[in-house]
Amino acid sequence: MLPKPRKRFGQHFLTDRHYLSRIVAAIDPQREDTIVEIGPGPGALTTELAKRVERLHVIEIDRDLAAVLRQRYAPTQVVVHEGDVLEFDFTVLPSPLRVVGNLPYNISTPILFRVAEMAERIVDGVFMLQKEVVDRMVAAPDAEAYGRLSVMLQYRFAMESLLHVPPGAFTPPPKVDSAVVRMVPLGSDRLRAKDEGLFSRVVAAAFSQRRKTLRNALKPVGAPESFEKAGIDLGRRGETLSVAEFVALADVA
Repeated sequence: MLPKPRKRFGQHFLTDRHYLSRIVAAIDPQREDTIVEIGPGPGALTTELAKRVERLHVIEIDRDLAAVLRQRYAPTQVVVHEGDVLEFDFTVLPSPLRVVGNLPYNISTPILFRVAEMAERIVDGVFMLQKEVVDRMVAAPDAEAYGRLSVMLQYRFAMESLLHVPPGAFTPPPKVDSAVVRMVPLGSDRLRAKDEGLFSRVVAAAFSQRRKTLRNALKPVGAPESFEKAGIDLGRRGETLSVAEFVALADVA
């Protein structure tokens, strides 16, 4: 019997075995993998992963669900970390890591940025999210969904939308469609900004008011004359720039 989902944690439990099997196939867990599952809930995905790896780590904020998971699995099989994933210290886990999970929709973006912070310690991430968020993650420049999230994640990851999951696959059904995405960190030779903090501020400013041109949107970050050195038309809008062009802007600021 499923526990009662808690709205404050944004809980929607995947209960459709067909989609569960497809997600496990997408993850393709290997015996020696170090996998950490974010938000295991009542353990549908947890059970399938635990069959395939030597030891699985899970992070669960709901203390009642964490207690159920501890009762169900031996600690040598599944290590339950009770707490908020946004505050969890991933350095306590052996690397390289594979990170998976059905992410709570109400805090999915902060979790994705948290994963991005540790991109160099992970092999990949396979997550189920609101489809609208996945569309933003994988969007190309000039697409309606392209924005700050697209740029900041594509700066560190190659990403692919793997499958669509309808509301009926969950209990209770969410009001939106879901999708599964794979994130693979780019190699050590990836394009890097000279100052990643400045890069982040440039991207945020460019999308703060989408209708503004770069000349106006970037004023809080630096003078237009400094950005002109990048050779990019400042009459363009941020949504038209590639990741490489954002790096070029940040590097001349």
